[in-house]
Amino acid sequence: MKHQAVKQLLTAMSLAVSAVLVVSCGQQGGLPTSNEYPVASVEATTTELTATYPASIKGKQDVEIRPKISGFITRLCVDEGATVRQGQVLFTIDNVQYRAALNQAQAALNSAKTAQATAELTYNNKKELHDQNIIGDFDLQTAENNLQTAKAAVAQAQAAVSAARDNLSYCNVTSPTSGVIGSIPFRVGSLVGPSMAQPFTTVSNSSEMYVYFSMNEKQVLDMTRAANGNRMTGEFPAVRLQLLDGSIYEHPGKVTTVSGVIDAQGAVQIRADFPNPERLLRSGGSGSIVIPQKAENSIIIPQSATTEVQDKIFVYVVGKDNKVKYTAIEVNPQNDGQNYIVMKGLAVGDRIVTRGITKLTDGMEIKPVTEAEYQKSIEEAQKLGAIQGNYKEMKKAFSKK
Repeated sequence: MKHQAVKQLLTAMSLAVSAVLVVSCGQQGGLPTSNEYPVASVEATTTELTATYPASIKGKQDVEIRPKISGFITRLCVDEGATVRQGQVLFTIDNVQYRAALNQAQAALNSAKTAQATAELTYNNKKELHDQNIIGDFDLQTAENNLQTAKAAVAQAQAAVSAARDNLSYCNVTSPTSGVIGSIPFRVGSLVGPSMAQPFTTVSNSSEMYVYFSMNEKQVLDMTRAANGNRMTGEFPAVRLQLLDGSIYEHPGKVTTVSGVIDAQGAVQIRADFPNPERLLRSGGSGSIVIPQKAENSIIIPQSATTEVQDKIFVYVVGKDNKVKYTAIEVNPQNDGQNYIVMKGLAVGDRIVTRGITKLTDGMEIKPVTEAEYQKSIEEAQKLGAIQGNYKEMKKAFSKK
């Protein structure tokens, strides 16, 4: 009884499949035949396209902090991620030896000044004796030379005091700019110095951020031609920054520099500047630059309706006799990855094939259908394929029993 019921079910499904085939083939919008292709008329429209480019975010200044003297850290005044102002103390170095060096230099200066005072007295005395013709020129010249030597010793001692005072001041390491503190790999007790390979930390000036992105050589060449050789940055509209979470940064940016060198990968580096009043952007981050372009009264076609061969873009234009012509077009180099702005090769009212173009050949005659009819035919074909697949699976399972 069970086998008989399954057999009846299979028979019913077979009849259903046959009925779907008969109905589908008899309808106007049934399964697409071998020469049915969706065709659309070209129209002029106004739209805004966007192009996105991967980007890296850097602070206006990313300053590596390195001490000018060697010593052990005695105090950390900031923590990682803290916002600091220019001149603020970041950490201190043990100053005992540098304070002692300053005291020693100051003592040497005092001694030199005393020696200079003695040399001045001697010179003045010798000069009076010389004026009275009691001593000769040699004695006077010797006294003058000793005075000059004493003055030089004072100047040298003053320089040593100044250097010692600077070294003592360097024990308080300050921030050269306002910004945000990066990671701090050193702690109290660590020995640091000017020659260490790893910086103490990095201060990123984040009041304004530099966002770097690249264009390929062809895109830059097209934009240079559009600018007629003038400064390319004037050709860029205000740009937006898309963050990693997909959101668009609130403040627009401006392209300020375009590198004059093409790197080994065939790319040109471009920089856009963004204000960062809320300190939302951080140096080392990443995102995407979004460049908008408003196209007024332009012909916009989907990229799926085109094919690219040797850097040239082609479409299939449908003539009055429903025969297709393989036609080259010129498009704006800036696009959103889904549509093209056609510059040459198409006119308003032309008809083009929008899907299935890989099966076409130049001069082939087709049966134009609408996009809706074509999509409906595909969906019906998919439904029929599913029914046939289920029927074959059930028939296979029944035959095993």
